[in-house]
Amino acid sequence: MTAQGTSPDRRAAAHAASRRRTLPLRALWMLPAAFALLAGLDAALLLLGLPAPVTTERLPQVHGVVLVLGFVGTLIALERATALGRRIGFAAPALLGAAAVMLVVDAVPLLIAKGVLVAGTAAFTVLYLPLWRRQRDAALLTQLLAAGLGCAAAILWLGGVPVARLMPWLIAFVVLTIAAERVELARITMGAGAGGRLLLAAWSTTAALVVSLIHADAGAVLLGALLALLTGWLVRHDVARRTISARGVTRFMAACMLAGYAWLAVAAGILLFGHPTGQAAYDAVLHAVFLGFTISMIMAHATTILPAVLRISLPYRALMWVPMLLLHAGLALRIAFGDALGGEAAWQLGGALNIAALLLFLLVALGSAIARPAKRQPAPAAAQHGVGIRLGGSER
Repeated sequence: MTAQGTSPDRRAAAHAASRRRTLPLRALWMLPAAFALLAGLDAALLLLGLPAPVTTERLPQVHGVVLVLGFVGTLIALERATALGRRIGFAAPALLGAAAVMLVVDAVPLLIAKGVLVAGTAAFTVLYLPLWRRQRDAALLTQLLAAGLGCAAAILWLGGVPVARLMPWLIAFVVLTIAAERVELARITMGAGAGGRLLLAAWSTTAALVVSLIHADAGAVLLGALLALLTGWLVRHDVARRTISARGVTRFMAACMLAGYAWLAVAAGILLFGHPTGQAAYDAVLHAVFLGFTISMIMAHATTILPAVLRISLPYRALMWVPMLLLHAGLALRIAFGDALGGEAAWQLGGALNIAALLLFLLVALGSAIARPAKRQPAPAAAQHGVGIRLGGSER
């Protein structure tokens, strides 16, 4: 066999070997995020007054920040670093993951952990600058602004602002980031001006956050109104309204996204009454946004983004509906009968179901990745959703 004949085979083998070698390293980036998620769930059990595997004095205090900036922030930063394709970009998920671990460990002074968190959110914000130079559009600029709001929340926390007053900033971080992702991936259905309208909403949201530092109630009402308008706009233009009648992974993704929008509308409605000072209203807003909206969106895109980031196969399984439905059923029980009606048993049971749903989804996803590949889904199903990961500025 000639050298010319073997060269393509050798190149293919080398490429496959390279992919196998990079898998463990890429998987390591997920470990701090997984740790943050498990620590956050452990803290949730403590806050619910239920038995928890680990009990520490600090864990309940950092519960929200660890889950939002530690878990969700690390996931988004990892996806963005993969899109950038440069080693320096992975400093952001590394710092955010390290901060999440340090926040949980009592032996690390809280001030130092907060400082690392500020460094991680700052690196995450800077990560968007080369992406912006590569692809100058309003949706990406909105993501940059959202990352900056997350960094501002970390700085305010370092400066002594209570976590409860940071709630609007953390909400804006996740909601604007996810909304911008949806706009980027659905340009055809949303139109050429969608990015500009979203950016205007993002700057208006930033103004509401500044107002919230001066007058909590006025800022909350403004934020609630903006979230309600943004939710209505996203629902109107998102193809999920049409693809909910499809089958398989396409229907699953549509159901997750529409359910997420519904919970975002619930949070917006509560905020319209002012800054939630009562524990029940505060609990309802936080979990409607960070469980009902954010986690539902993560579930929707898990089978497309995680394989692209980690270079592993994560086929869709019909079993994924179980944790998804369990998540929303538990949240409905928790908010409607627990927070709204004051039923402590319903509040605890709903919270326990939420924790079980997240753990079950992790197990199903892990099992799906390990098991034999599922029946291949038609490519247009994902394309109709506009779901994918942008590597090098293009969608793949």
